[in-house]
Amino acid sequence: MRASSELRNVGVVKNAAALSGQRPAAGPAAGASASAADVSTRERVTQLLLERGATTAAQLGDALGLSPAAIRRHLDAMLADGDVLAREQAVRGHRGRGRPAKVFVLTDAGRLRCGTHHYDNMATAALRWIARTGGPEAVEAFATEQVAALERRCRTAMEGAGEDPLARAEALAGALTAEGYAASASTIASGGQLCQHHCPVAHVAAEFPQLCEAETSVISRLVGTHVQRLATIAHGDGVCTTHIPGQPGRVPSGNTVTTVRTDR
Repeated sequence: MRASSELRNVGVVKNAAALSGQRPAAGPAAGASASAADVSTRERVTQLLLERGATTAAQLGDALGLSPAAIRRHLDAMLADGDVLAREQAVRGHRGRGRPAKVFVLTDAGRLRCGTHHYDNMATAALRWIARTGGPEAVEAFATEQVAALERRCRTAMEGAGEDPLARAEALAGALTAEGYAASASTIASGGQLCQHHCPVAHVAAEFPQLCEAETSVISRLVGTHVQRLATIAHGDGVCTTHIPGQPGRVPSGNTVTTVRTDR
């Protein structure tokens, strides 16, 4: 709350200086303040569009106390970022001369900035129902099926990576990054390490670790060796970290996966 308040205060000070004819102080601090004020103003524009729906630039400017040029600058930036769309205003009845005014609406990406959707809640509820009606085995089967398509896509992307587990881990990191996991691979003293900096199902996996276990099995099969999951975002760690031993044996057909927690 304090940070949000500070951002708003920066915007107020800047607008007050502009009205009084004063120029903001030059230097790096002034640039930082302008950036903070821009963020604060665009958050307010987003909130207004969420509350009102399609709104003209003039209406937004009036609500925020901004000049036409100032509100246009913010809207142009939000259009470039893909947070809003512009379209002609629908006119009912007799239409006067000239082109109708443009209205601005939030895109799906813009709405995401206002708060999370309830997809995680729905997925968790569905898995709870599966667990109640089919038991843990049904949840495990569901998790395995969910990652099967991911495994196929990653395997295709890894063609030509060779047989070395560390080289395959590097190729897998690229494939996972393309899938939205923001992954990286590195060589460490004991072998290799695959890190995933984003987890699309973290909130659901926190209650149903079968999702993490199924994903770890996929990593093991794709890398071609036994692996150890050292940490997961779903359980409060900052990064999902998988250790790849330096001199592993080949994975048997029912490849074993070990999950090791480091925060206990």
